[in-house]
Amino acid sequence: MAEAFRRKGDQILGRMAAEERAVVIDLLEQTAEVLAPPQRAETGDAFTDLVASMGEKHDPEEVAERDPVLRRLLPDGHREDSEAAREFRDATEGSLRRQKSELLHRAIDALSGIPEKDDKVRLTTEEAVALMRGLADVRLALGERLELRTDEDSEELHRRLMTAPDVPDDPRLVLGLYYDFLTWLQESLTLALMPR
Repeated sequence: MAEAFRRKGDQILGRMAAEERAVVIDLLEQTAEVLAPPQRAETGDAFTDLVASMGEKHDPEEVAERDPVLRRLLPDGHREDSEAAREFRDATEGSLRRQKSELLHRAIDALSGIPEKDDKVRLTTEEAVALMRGLADVRLALGERLELRTDEDSEELHRRLMTAPDVPDDPRLVLGLYYDFLTWLQESLTLALMPR
């Protein structure tokens, strides 16, 4: 059973059973898959490929038809000005996707390196920050799937979780349990990382 993270010297320590780590790793991997940039064919010309990687043009219709989770993870930079939003997306989306993907993979690596029979989680500050930020993206993804838009939506989900059987048969409640666990885990990491 998971225990809250705490700081000890230059490490962030906690406990997570192998099954809990496997669920977190799987959710981090699924989020990384959603964020993976579309494959682009290289031209063979180094300069052309470099310029193409710096700012891709995004079709507004393609952006509108995206998976809602991807739209949540990569929101418009300007809500009132669609042209400014498109220009901002063209300039930043590629690097933002790469940064988020790299962060998620650092978090995955930090949890994957723990022997299966060991429930002790020892993280460097950098690994803990990567995990904390990666969990934020996973929670955004789960929140979108759960259609959590307001505090009332979250409270209603929490009420349903409190009255649910130990092993709910409703897939929405299972996602809700993951969301609740990751919320606690992220809060625990945040508190452990705070300066004293």
